Amino acid sequence: MKIGIVTQSYYPRYGGVTEHVHSTAVELRRRGHEVTIITSRFRDGESNHAAGVERVGYNILIPFNRAFVDFTLGLNLSRQLRGLIRKHDFDLLHTHSPNAPSLPILAVRAARCAQVGTFHTTAGRSFLQDTFKSYLSDTVGRLDARIAVSRTARDSAARYYPGPYHVIPNGVDVERFRADAPPFEEWRDPQRVNLLFVGRLDPRKGLQHLLGAMPEVLERTRYRARLLIVGDSYLRSHFESTVPAAIRQHVHFLGHVPSTDLPRWYTTGDIFVSPATGNESFGIVLLEAMAAGCAVVASDIPGYRSVVKPGEDSLVFPPEDVSALARTLVQLVDDPARQAALRQRGRTRALDFAWPRVTDQIEAVYREVLGRRGALNSAA
Repeated sequence: MKIGIVTQSYYPRYGGVTEHVHSTAVELRRRGHEVTIITSRFRDGESNHAAGVERVGYNILIPFNRAFVDFTLGLNLSRQLRGLIRKHDFDLLHTHSPNAPSLPILAVRAARCAQVGTFHTTAGRSFLQDTFKSYLSDTVGRLDARIAVSRTARDSAARYYPGPYHVIPNGVDVERFRADAPPFEEWRDPQRVNLLFVGRLDPRKGLQHLLGAMPEVLERTRYRARLLIVGDSYLRSHFESTVPAAIRQHVHFLGHVPSTDLPRWYTTGDIFVSPATGNESFGIVLLEAMAAGCAVVASDIPGYRSVVKPGEDSLVFPPEDVSALARTLVQLVDDPARQAALRQRGRTRALDFAWPRVTDQIEAVYREVLGRRGALNSAA
C-alpha cells in the first residue's frame, strides 16, 4: 500500500501523537508498505527523523484543552496538500485528529483517496466545535473509517460525530523502552529514590500538584526521594519559581532531552509519576515507563484506566489530591519490594501494547476500507 499519514504533531515536537505516528510508520514500512508522513516545519529543535517526511507551512503552539497544541500556519496550505497527495498517489490517507485545524482538516478535505482518521482527544464541549459543527461534521463524514485510541476518546468524538469507531490503543516500542537501557549514572545513588516526571510542562499534566506534594514527600522519606523533571515549555520558569528554597536541591528541571536519551531517563528513574488532571485520552508515557521497568504512580483518570490496572501494575490517586499523591509516593519510596513487583507486572502489561500488535489492528482497518472502496468501484 502507498499510505500517507497526516499529523500536526511530529518531531522535533515530542508527545503521544508524535510517538504514535512515528512508530506506526516504522512498523508499516517493516511490512513492506510505502509510508509518507505529512506534517509542518518547526523553527527549532532536532532535524532528524527526515526520511519519508514531507513538511508544509510552519508550526506554532496555541492554548487549547488546558494544554498547548500544534497548529500549522502557511499560505496556500490546501494547494500544497493537494499537490503532495497527487505527487504520492496514495492508496489511503490516515489523518490524526481529523477535526483539528488547520493541517488535518485541510488534508481530509483535499484528499480523494480512501481515508481513515484517528481521534486522540478527550474533552468536554468545545466552542470551536459548537461554532463550526456543520463544517466539521462534513469533514469527518468524508472519512471511510474512524479510529479512537480509547473508549474515552471515542465517547468524546461521538458527542459531535456519532457513528461507528474502531477502538485501537496507542502502542509502545518494547524493544526501545527496556529495563536494561543504561541509566545516567550521575543521577543514580543507592541512598536516593528517583521520582521521574516526563512530559510537556502544561497545566493539564499536573506538575504543579507533584511539586506541591514534594515538601511532605521529602520530609516523610527523610530526604531520600529526589524529583527529576524531563520536559519543557514556556511555563518552566513559573514552575521553577514555585519550588520552596528549602527543597530546591532535591528538585531538578532537566528540560528538553534528545529522544534517543528518553529510554535511559526512564531507567534512571525508580518511580514514574504522572499527576495529570484530566482530559487525557490515553497514557503513552505510562506505557513507556512500564516497558522500561519503572514503578508507576498515576492520577486515577478514565484515559489512564485504558492502560493501567490499579493495585496490580500501578498505584493511583485521586486527580489534584496533593495529600493523597504525597501519601502514595511516601509508601512506595519506603517499600522496595512493592516497587519491584510493580516493575515486573508493568513490563508484562506493556507487552500487550507492543506496536506489532497495535499495527495489526490498524492495518486491518486499512484493508477493510480499501476492500469496501474496491467493491464500490467494481459495482460502479
